[in-house]
Amino acid sequence: MTSGEFDISHIRLGERPLIVCDVDDVVLQFIGPFQLFLQSQGHAFLPRSFRLHGNIVSQADGVEIEDQEVSRLIEEFFEAQELWQTPLDRVVETLDRLSEEADVLFLTAMQPRFQNQRRRLLDRMGLVFPLLATEQPKGPIVHALHASRSLPVVFIDDMARNLHSVRDHVADCLLIHLMPNSPVHRFAPAVADEITRATDWTHVAELIEAHFLSGTFTHAVPAA
Repeated sequence: MTSGEFDISHIRLGERPLIVCDVDDVVLQFIGPFQLFLQSQGHAFLPRSFRLHGNIVSQADGVEIEDQEVSRLIEEFFEAQELWQTPLDRVVETLDRLSEEADVLFLTAMQPRFQNQRRRLLDRMGLVFPLLATEQPKGPIVHALHASRSLPVVFIDDMARNLHSVRDHVADCLLIHLMPNSPVHRFAPAVADEITRATDWTHVAELIEAHFLSGTFTHAVPAA
C-alpha cells in the first residue's frame, strides 16, 4: 500500500474505525515551544502572517533573519524537539480512550529524518500509536490508508490546506479543525464551512463519538 512514492505498507489497520491525527499544535505544542527555542538562540518571533519565514528577527537589533537561517532554525528545533515540546491538555488520556474503539495514527508534516526524535518523544508521553512523517499532501495518504473500507474515518489537523486535501480525497471523513489560540494562528487561512471546528480535546472526543454512533459513512470511493 503506497501513496505516490511514500510507503505506508508497514501500517496495519484493524477492522474498526480509523483516526488520523496531525501532531504539531494538535497533539504536541509547537508554536509556544518554538518561540522559547528562538529566544534561547537570541531571536524573537513576530507574528505578522501565518508563516515562520519572514517573521523571525534578531533580539539584539530587530533585523529580520534570512530565510535560509530560518530554515536552519526550524531544523535545529525539530532535532531538539524532545527538549522543548509538550502535549496539549487532555490529548494523552483522550487518545488512549478513543484507541479502545478505533485505530489511531499520527500523520505529521515533517521531514522524515526527524521521525526518530518524534517517535521517542511521543512514546515517552504514552502516545505509542503509529507515526508517519512526510511533507507530501495528506489527502492521498489518508485515502491510501482508508482505501475501500466501510468503516468511519476521522482526520484532525490545524491547517486548512491539509483538511481540504483530505476532504478532496476521502469520502465521508469527519474533518476536525483543532487549532491553538495563538497570535500567529489568527492569521491562518480559513477552513471550509463544512469542516468542524473543535475547541479542545474534550470537544474532539465528543465529535468523534457522535460520528461513530451516527453511522453516516459509506464505502470510500477512489479519488478522481
